[in-house]
Amino acid sequence: MEAPQSAVVPLNPNPASRAVAEADPNRWPPQIKYIVGNEAAERFSYYGVRGILSLYITGALLQTDNRATTIIHMFVFVNYFMPLLGAYVSERWWGRYHTILWISLFYCAGHGVMATSDLFHTVDGKLNCLYVGLGLIAFGSGGIKPCVSAFMGDQFRADQAHLMRKAYSVFYFSINFGSIFSFLVIPWIAKTPAPQLVADAGFVDQILWQLKHAGFSGYSWAFGVPGIAMALATLVFWLGTKHYTRKPPNRATQTAGFFKVFLAAFANLPKGNPGLTVTAVVSVLTSIVLPLLTMIGMVYVGFRHDVTPAVKSLARISLGCMGLWYLLVLITSVLRKAELPDLFWAGARGRFKDAEIAAARSVSPILAVLGLLPAFWALYDQSMSTWVLQGKKLVEFQFLTLNVQAEQMQSLNALLILILVPIFAWGLYPWIERRGLQVTALRRMSLGFVFTVLSFLVVAWLQKRLEAGEQVSLKWQAIPYLFLTIGEVLISTTGLEFAYTQALPSMKSTIMGFFLLSVAIGNLIVTTITQLLGQKGDEAVTSERFFLYALLATGVGVLFIIIAVSYRYRDLRQTVT
Repeated sequence: MEAPQSAVVPLNPNPASRAVAEADPNRWPPQIKYIVGNEAAERFSYYGVRGILSLYITGALLQTDNRATTIIHMFVFVNYFMPLLGAYVSERWWGRYHTILWISLFYCAGHGVMATSDLFHTVDGKLNCLYVGLGLIAFGSGGIKPCVSAFMGDQFRADQAHLMRKAYSVFYFSINFGSIFSFLVIPWIAKTPAPQLVADAGFVDQILWQLKHAGFSGYSWAFGVPGIAMALATLVFWLGTKHYTRKPPNRATQTAGFFKVFLAAFANLPKGNPGLTVTAVVSVLTSIVLPLLTMIGMVYVGFRHDVTPAVKSLARISLGCMGLWYLLVLITSVLRKAELPDLFWAGARGRFKDAEIAAARSVSPILAVLGLLPAFWALYDQSMSTWVLQGKKLVEFQFLTLNVQAEQMQSLNALLILILVPIFAWGLYPWIERRGLQVTALRRMSLGFVFTVLSFLVVAWLQKRLEAGEQVSLKWQAIPYLFLTIGEVLISTTGLEFAYTQALPSMKSTIMGFFLLSVAIGNLIVTTITQLLGQKGDEAVTSERFFLYALLATGVGVLFIIIAVSYRYRDLRQTVT
């Protein structure tokens, strides 16, 4: 049998690690502060770039709303597809620590490319610079993403598992602590004209004025400052090196991965059992074939600049594959067939250890849950694309001394996270549990779909008012941001906890990769719908389109609740939903 997670010996035993081993189980490992600090700086870096993309692409690069929406969501897709590569590299070769450290260098390089965009004097040149920079950032950010959250979990011993929910809440808190400042500061750097900076006569303003007149525009510096933040994030992570508990990659422990075990079992199915064969084929379809076909089709559609009838047909086929995928997931979950029986895994025995088979066996039920999350991300990530494009048509307002614009409105989401995460984790959940009610992960996530749908209904209502010719204040967007943020706390924060706690030790980074892949597919849904339905430049931002997304999330939310009822937690300390 595989050694339990707490029994794995760190690669770098040292006095600090021994001190942690003897620590009070109710105290957090001290090295967590380096991981949380790294995450805060890294998220400042990522959201600093992403938060200004909508108006940069439509304003500075003169692209349509549809094109800007497609570029942004394809960037997010690549960013969240790369976790599969990062998880594979970390679990098979480098380990989580070295994967985070080395891939961060590509991340820094991407910011450097974006910051030098003013060296190109044509729109095509700047677009090429944009594509290369975003590609490197997506590779870097996505590559380290599953490793950072799983690496934080590695720092806790088995007797500290009860600290995990609050730890991931703080981890998510750090994400928004970094992003809130990026949403406020980076748009200011990008847009503040040089004469105002000189007139203010402040020391920092004078420095910024000099930098902006050294041959680079505000947008170049707006891309450069996040690059500096990413370099600091890498440094902070490196400073904690001697304190970390580092677990060896599966190659060092000779542990097989999910696909290797799964495919071996499938290839050796026992003959004469048609029911098992059908169940196995459906599992292959829902775990591998249909998600892969859906992504391939949507990626092709998303990268096509010219949307021909053939491209639209492929978009419809891709959405049809997703519909069939969800239907099969629903059927297998209701029939309790999501987890394949012992007879299926018999074909892998003899070639793989029992622990490897047990780890692979745990994956399919988790994927049945994670497979429905793309619908949430398709809505959530539009808060940084179509919501911003809507916001530029709303009337700006003054808050204290700050003139709030569409890009800066995004900071409200991060601010609300800072408020709501501790309220939910330390206040609401314990209060409910003290009254005998169970706050299980899937119940929280189910409720999250309700608030997400409400957010888009309000956005659609605001858009209808705009289309009727009304003057609408940007303040109204605070309502959908509130609903969406509640949905985010209930789904995203909980999803991180669910993905880590339900995965066996050898599969944790892989499951984290699949969790993040759901974000990638969600953004592909947006690009596919945009390419399929878009004819004119502004069709990505219409009330009909917002209502369509609300309807999509409603349907998937109902499926999620049905599947949640059928799920059985692997952690016996959790209450069965």
